[in-house]
Amino acid sequence: MRTAKKKLTDQQKRLEVNLWIIVLVTLAVFSIYFVIGKDLMAYCKNSSVSVWPRLLAASAMEFGIAGLGITIVCLYRKTSFLSFGLKKENTLKAIAGTVLCFIPYIAYIVLSGQFEGYEPLSIMVTPDLHKAGIPTMIIGTLIVAVVWGFFEGFNYAVIAEYISERYPKDSKILDMGALTVAIMGILFHPLHFDALGMTDLVTTFIALYGMLLVRKTTRNSWGCVFAFLFIWNAI
Repeated sequence: MRTAKKKLTDQQKRLEVNLWIIVLVTLAVFSIYFVIGKDLMAYCKNSSVSVWPRLLAASAMEFGIAGLGITIVCLYRKTSFLSFGLKKENTLKAIAGTVLCFIPYIAYIVLSGQFEGYEPLSIMVTPDLHKAGIPTMIIGTLIVAVVWGFFEGFNYAVIAEYISERYPKDSKILDMGALTVAIMGILFHPLHFDALGMTDLVTTFIALYGMLLVRKTTRNSWGCVFAFLFIWNAI
């Protein structure tokens, strides 16, 4: 006997539209990166070119992948970023909980010999930013903080919240948004299936899934932003 399909509520329909906008925008930018990525990376690493066009090119691509989709949805829905947990309440708790979740990942990086120094807000053009003078270094570093720190971390928080609201689970441990976004984060990075690669995969999953559970529990997204500002893009 065929089971009747459950009718979606208006809110669920809106959430599905939101998620499809994010998916399609992200895939469109990824398609562009797939075509020009190799040349773009070579250009951004070319120190003979002025640092500003290289920084802006890299920032545009990064924002397109981790920020443009949620920004379009928030503008379309007239929703403030602040409504996704950017608040003072529970900020320290969210940051502390997130750091605890990243401890296995940090330990893996250090013990596997991959740690080369702690460099927050460091991307491929950072050395040239530091050589370009104080004004350029300050403004350039702020751009890096906004794109690679704020938007990359906040992007995870927003998408996870949308998915969790669309596919709610009455559980403190299993959360569809956190699970989906953690898997998405792993798939966006190189996978290796030797012992080190599997350890990397497991510790990365613990970090991302735990970070998003902390966000859900505290209703505060600053932990996600902190992680990408001072851990993920720093070690």
